[in-house]
Amino acid sequence: MNEIMLLFVVIIPFIGGILIPLIPWKNRKIMCIFIEAVVLVNSVLVWLLLTNRPQESMTLLKFTGNLSVTLHVDGLASVFAGLVASLWPLATLYSFEYMKHEENEKPFFMFYTMTFGVTLGIALSANILSMYFFYELLTLVTTPLVVHTLTREAILAARTYLYYSLGGAAFAFIGMIFIIVYGRSTDFVYGGVLSVAEYPGNVNLLLLIYVLAFMGFGVKAAVCPFNSWLPKAGVAPTPVTALLHAVAVVKSGAFAIMRLTYYSFGTEFLRGTWAQYTVMTITIFTIVYGCSMAVKERHLKRRLAYSTISNLSYILFGVTIMTPLGLVGALAHMICHAVMKICSFFCAGAVMYKTGRSYVYELDGFGRKMPKTFGIFTLSAFALMGVPGLCGFISKFSLANAAVQSGNVLAYVGIAALLISAILTAIYMLTIVMRAFFPRQDFDYETIADVEDPNWMMLVPLSLFCVGMLVIGLHPQPLLTLFETIANGLF
Repeated sequence: MNEIMLLFVVIIPFIGGILIPLIPWKNRKIMCIFIEAVVLVNSVLVWLLLTNRPQESMTLLKFTGNLSVTLHVDGLASVFAGLVASLWPLATLYSFEYMKHEENEKPFFMFYTMTFGVTLGIALSANILSMYFFYELLTLVTTPLVVHTLTREAILAARTYLYYSLGGAAFAFIGMIFIIVYGRSTDFVYGGVLSVAEYPGNVNLLLLIYVLAFMGFGVKAAVCPFNSWLPKAGVAPTPVTALLHAVAVVKSGAFAIMRLTYYSFGTEFLRGTWAQYTVMTITIFTIVYGCSMAVKERHLKRRLAYSTISNLSYILFGVTIMTPLGLVGALAHMICHAVMKICSFFCAGAVMYKTGRSYVYELDGFGRKMPKTFGIFTLSAFALMGVPGLCGFISKFSLANAAVQSGNVLAYVGIAALLISAILTAIYMLTIVMRAFFPRQDFDYETIADVEDPNWMMLVPLSLFCVGMLVIGLHPQPLLTLFETIANGLF
């Protein structure tokens, strides 16, 4: 029975999404209740599945030989699926208020809901073919969300997103083919599946393929130089950009690289090779590049997008350390960054929704008029900086500890990059906070007299994200214990 639930949690959002434009809704409220019910029920099913984990897999499509689209729950799948199932109902609730005055709501919520199922498909994939199948499908269902407003900027952004994603998928496809040919199995097995002893003359070729596949999957994780699509995608509605930057797309890229490194090629094969140093160098450079660009960016959502580019490479830096502690740090930052960044993006969206302002220099005095929104934004800023007591500190400390314990000289350079990034994060986040709460002395508050906090549909998700940042920051041990179990191949 539990195996059937694997199919249900992927299919239900698809069916629910397809029904949204087909049903003649009497009013918008009923449609919103239906959408939230579909998402909430599916999230409950996901958590029931994770707490009653089936031992068997569920095959959706069978091809030839050992090639199939199959779903399975292991430790790594549980983390990503649990994250997605926890955040999606809150993001959907927020989007009801944000999209109230937007056109083409039905197509928007159709693709928005379907993306939930596709992301769960990536999380629960049992082998590299299944993950690649859902990975490609993710590009198809999210492109209409990026182009939703149909403005010239949105069309260009969607085109860039599509080009980069399809190009990256081509390199990922090469990696998949080599795993099929050179691997003992296509399934994800902790420690990897390569039969290197049978092909001793092809070691450098396989290392090259790993780097290419890393960069291919890394397109969605916005590694340099394939990251320009991410700031451009900020033209999409905030509920889309928040999920693009915090949960669905970018985390799918990071998750795929975890699978590629620890479950397909294997760290024993990769650690200490030129391939490891190559990908680690790329991630370290991206960390510094992303936060440097955020400092100079004046558009609020694009500033947060560059912050995402930097923080995603925190996760990949943990992966490229290629030790169990490195994976612990990567998983910790994947969870913590998702909560911190969706919170900050939703705060930015609330400001844009209520005021129409989208540039940092336009936010003077907003903290006094929107105290709840900017109070929450300030907490997310402190968390992103890594202030102790908040979740960002836990994940950054885990990454630094993994780097030190690895003994890898280049990993020490990565620690320096983390420190530089923390300083730059303080600059680009606190600049916003200071403008909001402490405008210049002659500032006239009458110019923003109509500015106010949004309603409960936006504030409830933001408040729960705040609770999440505090709970993880103050009581991280249960999560870290789970991550250690996964990183040692015991779950």
